[in-house]
Amino acid sequence: MFKSWLRTSTVAAALLAAPLSALAQDAPKQGADIVITYKDDIATLDPAIGYDWVNWSMIKSLFSRLMDYKPGTTELVPSLAETFDVAPDGLTYTFKLRKGVKFTNGREIVASDVKYSIERAVDPKTQGPGAGFFGAIKGFDDLSGGKAATLEGIEAPDDATVVFHLSRPDATFLHVLAVNFASVVPKEAVEAAAGDFGKKPVGSGTFVLRDWTVGQSLTFERNPDYFVKDMPHIDKFTVEVGQEPLVALLRLQKGEVDIAGDGIPPAKFLEIKNSPEGAEIIVDGQQLHTGYVTLNTKVKPFDDVKVRQAVNMAINKERITRILNGRATPANQPLPPLMPGYDKAFTGYDYDVEKAKALLAEAGHGDGFETVLYSTNTDPQPRIAQAIQQDLAAIGIKAEVRALAQANVIAAGGTEGEAPMIWSGGMAWIADFPDPSNFYGPILGCSGAVQGGWNWSWYCNEALDKRAVAADSMSDPAKAAERQAEWGKIFTDIMADAPWVPVTNERRVVAKSPRMGGEGEIYVDPTRVINYDAIFVKQ
Repeated sequence: MFKSWLRTSTVAAALLAAPLSALAQDAPKQGADIVITYKDDIATLDPAIGYDWVNWSMIKSLFSRLMDYKPGTTELVPSLAETFDVAPDGLTYTFKLRKGVKFTNGREIVASDVKYSIERAVDPKTQGPGAGFFGAIKGFDDLSGGKAATLEGIEAPDDATVVFHLSRPDATFLHVLAVNFASVVPKEAVEAAAGDFGKKPVGSGTFVLRDWTVGQSLTFERNPDYFVKDMPHIDKFTVEVGQEPLVALLRLQKGEVDIAGDGIPPAKFLEIKNSPEGAEIIVDGQQLHTGYVTLNTKVKPFDDVKVRQAVNMAINKERITRILNGRATPANQPLPPLMPGYDKAFTGYDYDVEKAKALLAEAGHGDGFETVLYSTNTDPQPRIAQAIQQDLAAIGIKAEVRALAQANVIAAGGTEGEAPMIWSGGMAWIADFPDPSNFYGPILGCSGAVQGGWNWSWYCNEALDKRAVAADSMSDPAKAAERQAEWGKIFTDIMADAPWVPVTNERRVVAKSPRMGGEGEIYVDPTRVINYDAIFVKQ
């Protein structure tokens, strides 16, 4: 979705190299309001449900979790937890909560809130896409399968203590407790919202939602009772929706907007980059990202591996990188190059139109077939979808491009049998945390192939699922290299089944006002998109 403008960003490198005097000029100060724009409206702010690159950062700002990341880094630190302890066998995690932390409804957070929140995220009645993250907790199968109402593996022996019992070691578990799905919510507020908690969120994060005019704007104000001193720096941010990216960029240049959240349209990128103010406007960072086309393995004829392999050979990825003005490189596997486990020796499927035609003929589709390719409707995604459409036509596949708002595409992908193909651009997977397992469970594992999930290929290989569990059970740091190698093999083995066409590994480019600053990587959250908590207005 995810969905991290990451670790090796050119912005980060520049900050590290900057003289102290320059950094002092950009020191944080308290106050000021900022305006952000997006084209698409926000579907939900419920942390158990929201999972797109636009709402992720807003949700993160409204809620807190046991763990979090130090701004601008991938360093895990306790957040709602004050301390934690991991048993030597890696099966028991004990957390002590900070004292006095309150929800914005005024009630103090207690251990039972943590238990309730994670159980709610796993409960199939919630229909959230993040349940699979918690698969290592004892009792997961019973709760997710509707056989139990609680998770056996979470205990709250007193108000300040939460204990997790795992059914197997999980090398990613602390990262899992930092993702939005692990956000702590008050049960009474969820129940009072009567199914509308996504519009009436109550959390304990850095900001509070003050106003939401659907289709127009959302206003967030600083939480005066936030438990981290001097955070956040800004007093308010307003998200305006329904803004075309080109219009948003023009408004930013006029000083009416502070961050153009959809980025710089490719057609304007070189102009802005070469302009006198380009260096102050552009934030260009690496990210753990793969853009891909999903091939729904439960929809004919994509239930045939030869058809899926043919589509992999038909798409000209180099042409798509040109549409993106070189801000991406062709992808050949699900993992992005910066992710541990990436197999540099793997070449994937070559672009080969004639071989693709031959495979289609072997599958009984020598005359081609008709299908539908979904895409978001924000530039350049429809143009990329049209380029894919043209490539498919060259092998006899007639694909109707259906360009919709992001929320509609996500809904179609998460509905079994609805979307034969989806170009994921604009929603493409950005790591929730810097570990290869995150590119499997939610988007390629059996646990993600559920109603409302993000495994839009509806691919489920139980043998690979078992190997994935075994890899994540290597929690001993001494086995890190072995674990990464096994994950790499899992992803290259997936490509034999071809549930995706990996297309691009893209950098994230955002336009921001010269007055804006940020901690670490400017606006770059180590887990997703924009980190509103760390934004400030320069001195």
